[in-house]
Amino acid sequence: MAETKILSDLNARVWKIEVAVGDSVADGDVLIILESMKTEIPVEATRAGVVKAILVKEEEPVTEDQVLVILE
Repeated sequence: MAETKILSDLNARVWKIEVAVGDSVADGDVLIILESMKTEIPVEATRAGVVKAILVKEEEPVTEDQVLVILE
């Protein structure tokens, strides 16, 4: 199966990572929660798959269109 890159929709900070490498996820599962201006923004899986890589750490700032997670 092809890889799917999950991107940040905005400039924010990684508040919480909800998955680990190797986890199976369904379409719509929350992978990461971002925080921007004291608002929590969930980042969801766009398809079912297995988490291949998490490219950010909690508390790390991220930019719009930055790759956060790769699904396989």
